Amino acid sequence: MQTPRLYRIILPVPDIERATAFYRAVFGVSGQRVSPGRHYFHCDGTILACYDPVADGDGAQGGWSLHPLQYLYFAVPDLEAVLSRVQAAGGVIEEGINTMPWGERMFYACDPFGSRVSFVDERTLFTGNGEHHEAHD
Repeated sequence: MQTPRLYRIILPVPDIERATAFYRAVFGVSGQRVSPGRHYFHCDGTILACYDPVADGDGAQGGWSLHPLQYLYFAVPDLEAVLSRVQAAGGVIEEGINTMPWGERMFYACDPFGSRVSFVDERTLFTGNGEHHEAHD
């Protein structure tokens, strides 16, 4: 049996324009507006879908959010540059760049809406199988 592939994550946001501007600045790509309240960013096989239910005409929907969850993790080639872009775009750095006991170099942050995001140096990814992932050149 083949393992399912995660292809899209919905990130609820209260302001689609502000969310788009933040993630566009952090990722360095424009993404794609697919409806009035949805903006997609393609992240190497998985779509980060910023979703503003009010802007999409769906109403507040009880204010659902990812806040109870921990973090969305993004592998990046230049950790220091991304940290600077997160700060410049209005994100909050919760914990600066550290090397974790399992070998990943990473930092924790929050986007302007309080959603938790983490960025990991792609050369140090640990995938849980006892080995580190090597970056593709």
